[in-house]
Amino acid sequence: MLPAVHRLRRSTDFAAAIRDGRRAGRGSVVVHLYSPTPVAVSGPPQPEPAPSGGTGSPSPPPRAGFVVSRAVGNAVRRNTVRRRLRHLVRDRIPGLPAGTTLVVRALPAAATSPYDRLAADLDAALAAARGPRRPGRRPR
Repeated sequence: MLPAVHRLRRSTDFAAAIRDGRRAGRGSVVVHLYSPTPVAVSGPPQPEPAPSGGTGSPSPPPRAGFVVSRAVGNAVRRNTVRRRLRHLVRDRIPGLPAGTTLVVRALPAAATSPYDRLAADLDAALAAARGPRRPGRRPR
């Protein structure tokens, strides 16, 4: 199970990640990855500020949420897909930067995909969402 600090619960958080995040779809899943601070792609790493005596708030942990619509199947099938995705994301969430919001949307193909195929699709979609933008594409 995904720890409580890593769960998205409010619809406003889901909407913000879907609206402002980077989207990538692969096979049976679509991921929306939103990071409030842009990640520097080049240059020397900047040192992190020293923690103050507890007056500053620590950076928020990465959080994840799941969207599994009725198009995926009946309630049993949807919950099975959601549990599989939750288990897969639990292993990948430590690799996300602090403050990142991840929304994983299951496509109807997720209902019949084997576990290893679902994992491969999730990994490919996360890699595409974290990678550089393709040149020549303009946001709408």
